[in-house]
Amino acid sequence: MIEIQDLHKSFNSAGKRVIAVDGVSFSARDGEITGLLGPNGAGKTTTLRCLYTLMQPERGKILVDGIDVATDPLAVRRNLGVLPDARGLYKRLTARENIAYFGQLHGLDDATIKARSNAAIAALDMTDFADRRTEGFSQAQRVKTAIARALVHDPKNVILDEPTNGLDVMATRAMRTFLKQLRSEGRCVLFSNHILQEVAALCDRIVVIAKGRVVADESPEALRAQTGASNLEDAFVQLIGTDEGLAA
Repeated sequence: MIEIQDLHKSFNSAGKRVIAVDGVSFSARDGEITGLLGPNGAGKTTTLRCLYTLMQPERGKILVDGIDVATDPLAVRRNLGVLPDARGLYKRLTARENIAYFGQLHGLDDATIKARSNAAIAALDMTDFADRRTEGFSQAQRVKTAIARALVHDPKNVILDEPTNGLDVMATRAMRTFLKQLRSEGRCVLFSNHILQEVAALCDRIVVIAKGRVVADESPEALRAQTGASNLEDAFVQLIGTDEGLAA
């Protein structure tokens, strides 16, 4: 379970203080898929980067399975599997070698790495390219490799930043099935996505962030009922108060 409490983060830009996250609070529960929505610049990526310890918040608290990110970041990292906005594969390594390398970083033995790599390759339908160097991979192949790498240490909490970005229809369907599998295993899945159709199809709860603040935290059905909208796109536009969100 992931808990974010009163998170604040700002940056200096051209001599001015820009508030990126302004008191964000929400929870992502085990056995559920929680979607993080918002227009560009809303604070989603900053929130996620604070969660997976890439940035340090100015104040607030982040707990992962009860562990405070500020006091024990290494333990938090062991409990997280992260697909960041930048995939960052090692191009000279094969997909299988990329996965194994991250397993070694987490201190796994060779037998465990092999078993978990094989399981991830099968689950993500990577067999055809698992032993090819990642240089020249398609977007779908890069995303699948990065997700397999993020899950090799069997984390209970999975954070995915735009997991279906750039994928074709069949790859998107396969990714949707895989995310549902993670949920059925009782994992906590938190993902950011601009494709509202994917959010509506997958998420048990949706957290909407606008201008650094949470403006809604409900199920898709409750968001539509709250706004009186017939679909999630219209509900989202009402919640953020501008049509600009559709281009985000």
